[in-house]
Amino acid sequence: MVQVCLNGPRGAADGSAVPLTPLAMAQSAAEAVAAGATDLHVHPKTPCGRDSLSPRVVAATLEAIRARVSVPVGVTTGAWAEPDPADRVARVRSWTALPDHASVNWHEPGAESLAAALIDLGVGVEAGIWSGTDAAERFARSPIGPKVLRVLAEVTDTDAPEATARSLLAELGGAHGRPVLLHGEDAGAWPVLRLAGRLGLATRVGLEDMLVLPDGRRAASNAQLVAEALAQYGCAQRSP
Repeated sequence: MVQVCLNGPRGAADGSAVPLTPLAMAQSAAEAVAAGATDLHVHPKTPCGRDSLSPRVVAATLEAIRARVSVPVGVTTGAWAEPDPADRVARVRSWTALPDHASVNWHEPGAESLAAALIDLGVGVEAGIWSGTDAAERFARSPIGPKVLRVLAEVTDTDAPEATARSLLAELGGAHGRPVLLHGEDAGAWPVLRLAGRLGLATRVGLEDMLVLPDGRRAASNAQLVAEALAQYGCAQRSP
């Protein structure tokens, strides 16, 4: 699986290619799926470009995207969108349109309660396990671990991303038997993607994780990143 992460917490300052409105996200999603993406991760945003868990904002984003594509669509539940853990759970329980899955960052306060609320609603949970945090240890002890949809092994190290990725995977161990999606960010994104290909793991690509192509050129769109990712990923899978 190659998931496309359309925008992340990025804003207008990060470039015109980053989709910020529901219609722009829907157009970018359609292009990325046409290029080969099989799953979507998106950050719904207010009109001023801030990540939001508001039921109105989430519904507008999901409706626009689902009018254009039929692949699974996931959203963020990052604490930066709603800092208070109890308010974050309340927001999720008030959603009028449900995503297919939602990411929950396991190092953030209230992660297990939030994951439980999502599962109660029938929403798949992507357990975000960031390198450089105690998330892997906490996830290993969590009774909710076996119930998540998948684990997002998120490599935040951009200096030695491949070594950090291997260390993170070792920390995860069996990951409660759940599938693992491995990805990096910025300068570490492409090396980690190629490692995911060599290891036969799912991965993701998109303007949330990187703004440039492997050769350093600015990416024109999510679709361009997906096409390049599939080429890089496929070559990595075929290499010894």
